[in-house]
Amino acid sequence: MTQNPLSEDEYDAITDAAAHWCMRLHAVDCTTEERLAFEQWRDAHPLHAFEYEAMLEIWDVAEHLPRPEPAAVVPIRPPVKSWRRYAVAASVCALALPLAAWTGWNMGWLPNSYQHFAATDNVHHVTLGDGSQVELNLNTELTYSNYKDERRVTLKKGEAFFEVTHDLSHPFVVRAAEGKIRVTGTRFNVWMYEDQVKVNLIEGSVLVTSNARLPGDGLRLGPSMQARYKHGDYIPQISQTYANDTSLAWRSGKLVLDNLSLNEALPQINRYLDKPLMLADNSTGAIRVGGIYNIRELNSFASSLPKVLPVFLTRNKDGNPVINPMPQQPAKN
Repeated sequence: MTQNPLSEDEYDAITDAAAHWCMRLHAVDCTTEERLAFEQWRDAHPLHAFEYEAMLEIWDVAEHLPRPEPAAVVPIRPPVKSWRRYAVAASVCALALPLAAWTGWNMGWLPNSYQHFAATDNVHHVTLGDGSQVELNLNTELTYSNYKDERRVTLKKGEAFFEVTHDLSHPFVVRAAEGKIRVTGTRFNVWMYEDQVKVNLIEGSVLVTSNARLPGDGLRLGPSMQARYKHGDYIPQISQTYANDTSLAWRSGKLVLDNLSLNEALPQINRYLDKPLMLADNSTGAIRVGGIYNIRELNSFASSLPKVLPVFLTRNKDGNPVINPMPQQPAKN
């Protein structure tokens, strides 16, 4: 069922309420009754939780900003009246700015600007504070912070293509899962699903580390190379890409599966789905699938599988669709 869009006054009221609750829940005299009242307000409408999370994020960042002017921010969807959210948040968070924040900037501990970007049902192009260009795939979220000694992006989920403004003295670092990608100026793609990360380099060079806590700068990629890592990997896996590589097909709204096993294909598919597909067992994961799909229509992918593969679907207790292999017919004598 489609809900009627909210008016500007209704958006304003939600923004004001989110700012109020952000301030009250950070107060030392906040009572148990107030916290219960907040939970009731938050759960009353999806936009309440959305606005509160956005307000909370600005509050948290404002505590660490090195100067009292509002940081440069970019609206999170939905953009309607979002400028007002940040104006309210800036007023509320001004009380939280520490006097010693300038020291934090000079020591390279704290950023002097912060941006938050999100793309939901459309590919979204954004410009970072340093002029770098980023294209966000569906269901992608990232933040950008400018530190004295580096420009830092945190990819929270999804996939993004970067065209980084060259600055040799101010490296550009993308943090994805446990690892990081370090560059000075280049073009590359980062895909992340849960704890799996894949980096494709188009131009320039990057250093890829599978665990940012480990010493060293990581492994260097050149053009037409890719790196993969997941939780627990000591070093990334490096391989060559070829002219027919389809990793960037999402920029044209497509997902290309080139005769992949379901084990390989599901991480690429599931990041687009409301309910991720599950496998009944290991043998099911060995079944291979191919084809070209519209990334905006992948929620219908599961229902189409029994038409093209020897499988049938069930649901687990969480409501996720489960792919099961069709029973093999006994051989006739």
